Amino acid sequence: MAQRASRSDFEAFFPTLVKDVSEHVQQYNLPEDALKWFQESLKYNTANGKLNRGLAVLDTASILLDRPLNQTEYTHLATLGWLTELLQAFFLVSDDIMDSSHTRRGADCWYRRPEVGMVAINDAFMLESAIYVLLKKYFRQHESYVDLLELFHEVTMKTEAGQLCDLLIAPEDRVDLSKFTYEKSKFIMTYKTAYYSFGLPVALALFYLRLATTKNWDQSHDILIATGVYFQVQDDYLDVYGSPEEIGKIGTDIQENKCGWAINEALPLCDARQKAILEENYGRKDKEKELKVKQVFKELDLPQRYLDFEEKEVARIRQMIASIDESEGLKKGVFESFLNKIYKRSK
Repeated sequence: MAQRASRSDFEAFFPTLVKDVSEHVQQYNLPEDALKWFQESLKYNTANGKLNRGLAVLDTASILLDRPLNQTEYTHLATLGWLTELLQAFFLVSDDIMDSSHTRRGADCWYRRPEVGMVAINDAFMLESAIYVLLKKYFRQHESYVDLLELFHEVTMKTEAGQLCDLLIAPEDRVDLSKFTYEKSKFIMTYKTAYYSFGLPVALALFYLRLATTKNWDQSHDILIATGVYFQVQDDYLDVYGSPEEIGKIGTDIQENKCGWAINEALPLCDARQKAILEENYGRKDKEKELKVKQVFKELDLPQRYLDFEEKEVARIRQMIASIDESEGLKKGVFESFLNKIYKRSK
């Protein structure tokens, strides 16, 4: 029987990887103060999140095996789990700079710490590089090493393509709501979130366990992307309606001119007056203007429209899961686990 991964055990494994990466850079005779800086960056930016992506690698493997992991499997899969967290840390440090964000995970963004500033750009690069140091150390002899290596490169490129689209469609200094469409928003959700948050953990487990057949991945792909888009719609909704205490950050999508779910849901529903209000106030770094946008959202009953979307989309995803062919080792429980974790979430 599968066993859900313990967060505390997973967290307890992280110092081993910090030690591994530290020993690697010490080969360069890195000065002690620079080493301590790097270690602080690793801990601050990687270990303080919800760790859902990393834990999902372990949970997925246990479900696929239908038993608890042995010690060797746990070591390898926990490492892969932490590599997903390092990848996310790289993305988030960079994204916070690009978005001029203030808080992340209930604390100051790394770049906003007085002693850090734009050094954070290089810190982001080093977080990414740590992935490949650890991948080589633990998986160089694994028959799927090249697949794992290429997977991280491909997911990184896809996520960066999603970020590029996000930045170009909705620059903070030029608001043009005529450029916004749900199709563009869905591309951003798919490439900026779904691939690395949902596709990557499952693909890592499949490759490690040598179950990454074409059939298994084709079935997984569509369900994971649909789940990832649903997750990002939740994020967009919570950015507008979630409390900072619950979501761990101050919602900024309206002021930052984000091409997200809320604005794309609202635009086709607006009358002339409402559209004029959105065009005048959306994407401005002004709290009063943000409140005017939220008032239009309230008039359009966006909270209820979100609840309707959620029920319809979850029902569709459950139908997709029910149709999975498990003959080559894939398990419906993998996808049920993802969906159960995020359905009706509030943070």
